[in-house]
Amino acid sequence: MRPIRPSFTVRRERGTRRTSTSLAAVTLASALALTATACNGDDNADSKPTASATAASAGDGKIRIPDDLKQKLKEHGIDLGKWKHGAWKNWNKQDWLREANDFVNPIIKGLWDPNRMRHANDPNKGVNNNDISGDQGVTDPTPQPVKAQAVASPYHTNAAASGKVFFDSPEGHMVCSGTVVEDPAHPGKSNLVWTAGHCVHAGKNGGWYRNMAFVPSYNNSGKPAAQLQNASRSEIAPYGVWWADAAQTSQQWIDQGGETGGNGASYDYSVIHVTPEQGNGGKSLEETVGGALPVNFNAPAVPKVNSITASGYPEAAPFDGQLLYQCKDKPSRLSISQSDPTMYRIGCTMTAGSSGGGWVETGADGKPALVSNTSIGPVSSGWLAGPRLGSVAKGVYESVSKKFAGQ
Repeated sequence: MRPIRPSFTVRRERGTRRTSTSLAAVTLASALALTATACNGDDNADSKPTASATAASAGDGKIRIPDDLKQKLKEHGIDLGKWKHGAWKNWNKQDWLREANDFVNPIIKGLWDPNRMRHANDPNKGVNNNDISGDQGVTDPTPQPVKAQAVASPYHTNAAASGKVFFDSPEGHMVCSGTVVEDPAHPGKSNLVWTAGHCVHAGKNGGWYRNMAFVPSYNNSGKPAAQLQNASRSEIAPYGVWWADAAQTSQQWIDQGGETGGNGASYDYSVIHVTPEQGNGGKSLEETVGGALPVNFNAPAVPKVNSITASGYPEAAPFDGQLLYQCKDKPSRLSISQSDPTMYRIGCTMTAGSSGGGWVETGADGKPALVSNTSIGPVSSGWLAGPRLGSVAKGVYESVSKKFAGQ
């Protein structure tokens, strides 16, 4: 994407891990802006967790591997035992599952411990504005920065649908933001999470990320980083760790998305279906957190939207990734290319880590609905842009919902 003003560079931020002698390495923050896959990790920092495979509990407390997952693992030559004990760290191109139907994500119990979840750094990867393509479509003047405001704790009361999406990439442990959304196949009992496409798939030159999990109301009490050094898993993840057992993003992101530039940004969204790592009495994610947002795939044109509120866990300076923030602004338009849908853009000082966080608009009926997610923003921060959700996004959403419709 090329910014309208040539005076700044643009990034798709992603967080990276920080190597530390006192803490296990960490999570990475997937990008706000145009560098979708750049992050580092520390594979030696894992704490040898116990492992099990995804999916449903048989009612006796034991995890059972679904037949379709067994078959997928077999088809791709993946040995579950080896995978659980470190084979997932093999990112050889020929072994990195890429296609839309290739996603597999066996649960590794305990992998996302507090240390792995708590720390993230931003590599500050940016791109020269000459790398950004196209402003041929409608693009409004750059919005003025809107200072991100800390959400009052407990987050479960004030932003129950928000949380963090954790995953591993070739560069290390990473993190994005995500939102619990309604599931038309399971009213009131959704297990769907909305986030950015670059939080689940590396795009044109890569494949699906691994060890993907969602933590709703991360750090629910809003404790500062200094008070989280010895925090328990239940303090950091009071509503549990939920592993993705299905994920879908747009084919446009898979075909076009990249580390730099705005390629694929207008289609940078994804939906994941999750299952709890530990038994929770059969409750869905929506029942556990107490709500889910509807998704509006026919939101008003930008000039007709009074305001949008974006939520996320920014971790690049001056933030540290431990607290939930929001920005509220009247959106403007940003065009990546003539052929792609025009994106929403708002003033916002949130940084890396807020990528994938939900954008919410309150309609004429007074009810809030998700209309976008954080995708890109400038290296210097100040504004964010997110895709406008239309028929392609609806197709992604419905494909995940329908996969579990009879379950």
